[in-house]
Amino acid sequence: MVVHRDLFGGASLIRESGHIGRAGHLRIEHHQDEGAAVDALALLAAKKREYGYQ
Repeated sequence: MVVHRDLFGGASLIRESGHIGRAGHLRIEHHQDEGAAVDALALLAAKKREYGYQ
């Protein structure tokens, strides 16, 4: 998961998931600003840790 700023003042949360060695799924979520995207990243990371991801 990574946050990238765009040219229009917003930010995108980009995440890729899938099995190791296979093509993954790319998901892009657009947010109004970088702070909102970072908050979404922190929330997703916390949920992943609950499921046992490291």
